[in-house]
Amino acid sequence: MASRLASISVDLDSLHHYCRIHGLPETVLDARARGLVYAKAVPRFRELWGALGVPGTFFAIGEDLADAGAAEALRQAQAAGVEIANHSFSHDYALSRRAPESIHEDLARGEQAILAATGTRPVGFRAPGYTLNAALYAATAARGYRYGSSAFPAAPYYAAKATVMGALALAGRPSRSVLDSPRVLLAPREPYRPDPRQPYRRGTGTVVELPMTVTPGARFPFIGTFAATLPMSFIRAAYLACRGSALFNFELHAVDVLDATDGIPAELVRQQRDLQVPAARKMERLATLFRWLKADADTVTLREAAERLAPGL
Repeated sequence: MASRLASISVDLDSLHHYCRIHGLPETVLDARARGLVYAKAVPRFRELWGALGVPGTFFAIGEDLADAGAAEALRQAQAAGVEIANHSFSHDYALSRRAPESIHEDLARGEQAILAATGTRPVGFRAPGYTLNAALYAATAARGYRYGSSAFPAAPYYAAKATVMGALALAGRPSRSVLDSPRVLLAPREPYRPDPRQPYRRGTGTVVELPMTVTPGARFPFIGTFAATLPMSFIRAAYLACRGSALFNFELHAVDVLDATDGIPAELVRQQRDLQVPAARKMERLATLFRWLKADADTVTLREAAERLAPGL
């Protein structure tokens, strides 16, 4: 068995969240576009994982599961072996800035929605917008989560996000996204137990943190959007730089297997440029990357990764 671990996870952010990021009115989306994540993206990821024989983790947003079709798609994914984890109920980018009782309520509602859809309570959590703080970490600990996967210590991503948010504000179309504390840039790259008071530092917290993979040194993010669109030579070099990690935590989003022909409005495609890349081409690229992971590491769900890594942290 390979000593290294690798996990593939997908945030099931619906398209209206991208409208919020880009300062677009959600009215640009019709009912079909609002349902594309569960109608198209979820089956495509299941097809990829099934064909390659690798497991995956879906981070679901609770409010989306009020739709019967979405709930059924999630139930079928779990029945096929996909882990379902909590990505909050409302995907409020400012969740970490709420009062503690409000944070607890949001997590609880997300858990209940997933439980109702799948029959299983989630044990993993990822914060909306990757933004973690002491109050949010405390809520996951109090609610008995086994792991979190919110830390994203990617300096280029942080700088790009700050630039885009500033440009949108100047254009009079402010983003509803939130810029995290600069402390995240110094967070560990490897799995760790956080300090509950400062969860981007090592400590003795009960909820293991599984950061998303970034390269050593420059801390370039190895995530779906970049891996599916940048030159393959660059991606291969970044991949090789990360091979020494105890856990290769490859994070993607549902839009990484969608494109403009799926019925996404032109206004959003212009802003979210990876949607201009054909979905078939992106899926071919992702299949290649998943094969690399399968060949180089023991591919597991994030839940299993946390269980195997926790005793040594």
